[in-house]
Amino acid sequence: MDILQLVDKLEELFNESRPLPLTNNVIVDEDRMLDLIDQMRVAIPDEVKKAQKLIAERDRTMAQAQEEAQRTLQLAREKSDGLVDRDSVVAAAESRADQIIQQANLDAEATRQEADDYVIETLTSLEMELERVLNQVRNGIRTVMQQQEEKRTEMQARQGGGNQMQ
Repeated sequence: MDILQLVDKLEELFNESRPLPLTNNVIVDEDRMLDLIDQMRVAIPDEVKKAQKLIAERDRTMAQAQEEAQRTLQLAREKSDGLVDRDSVVAAAESRADQIIQQANLDAEATRQEADDYVIETLTSLEMELERVLNQVRNGIRTVMQQQEEKRTEMQARQGGGNQMQ
């Protein structure tokens, strides 16, 4: 599952949670929340794999361009052996090969930059979303713990008051 879909599910879980009166806190279904977090942990490597595929594709494109440049250079050299003005043909072929290599390098660098930007953007977005969810979870835990403490204090006060009347 796509990481953004998981983030949407996490947000949906948050929106479905019950608010605690007079606070900004909510009660979240712990099992569903932990399940979504586990799914996110699995999905993150998939996003990284996508980025790695982009990088591999870029490297493959660059290798193909370099092979094409080498073939062009080799063909030019073979043809130039039979020509009278060999130097001008070789120079033109070498120039063309250099142009192809330069263009391949530019294309590879652009692809590499795009892949890097994609990885940074995806991981930054994921980090921000996870931080937001983590803060919500921490607030929910804190609120539940405060309520438990208030109930314990109230129970102790009732038990203490009941013992004094007897």
